Amino acid sequence: MMRRLLPGLGLALAGCVTVKAPDKPIEINLNINVKQEVVVSLKKDAEDFITNNPDLFPK
Repeated sequence: MMRRLLPGLGLALAGCVTVKAPDKPIEINLNINVKQEVVVSLKKDAEDFITNNPDLFPK
């Protein structure tokens, strides 16, 4: 009799798990600053250009 009671008791104690989608869409806000890379890259390109063309920029 105990063998029949244990599975039923286990099912009665098991909780109910529900998964529900959110009402609003999930929003991921990525605030990335790319300005520094672009400025450094342009600065290096300008330095190289000036070094390779000294006659264009007389001192």
